[in-house]
Amino acid sequence: EAEDEYHNFDALNTPADHPARDLHDTFYLEDTGLLRTQTSTVQIRVMEQTPPPIRIISPGRCYRKETVDATHHFAFHQIEGLYVDRGVSFADLKGTIEAMGRQVLGEETRVRFRPHFFPFTEPSVEYDFTCSICGGQNAACSICKGTGWVEIAGAGMVDPAVFEAVGYDPEEFTGFAFGMGLERIAMIRYGIDDIRLFLENDLRFTRQF
Repeated sequence: EAEDEYHNFDALNTPADHPARDLHDTFYLEDTGLLRTQTSTVQIRVMEQTPPPIRIISPGRCYRKETVDATHHFAFHQIEGLYVDRGVSFADLKGTIEAMGRQVLGEETRVRFRPHFFPFTEPSVEYDFTCSICGGQNAACSICKGTGWVEIAGAGMVDPAVFEAVGYDPEEFTGFAFGMGLERIAMIRYGIDDIRLFLENDLRFTRQF
């Protein structure tokens, strides 16, 4: 969970002037390093040590200086996927996300991609799943607010600058990466309305599952 700036930022194409490096946004350690803000650091370390093809899942705890409320916490769990090989396409990414959505939230789940920006992927998207609670039929739904869509996380094709940082040839290899917060998925699947419940260690909450 403790990382260095290179693996958390530099190798992921996040320059020194990026807002995520602000002391107010990241927990820095007293001597050196920081508490990782994302599990993408695992992807960098794997690619540094392993030639393609690569297919990995990297789950773990992350930290960000967030104002704690019903949907945000300074500590949370994230899971990311990385696939690198010759000929990997954006269609492969979308098919993987759709299959994952159906497995996690049911066969009727649909996926929507929205253009976005992340420094470590290009092109980048945020993806939404259809609401498994109300299906967009309830304007008072605490999960989708009646829109029928729930924002899940980000994804995209690995930026060539990231491949260059780990010694991969971006002319030969392509890949995609995606991530999501585990607590957010559980909140959607089980109708949990407050993320703080996951870290309060209240047996009345955990025994429900």
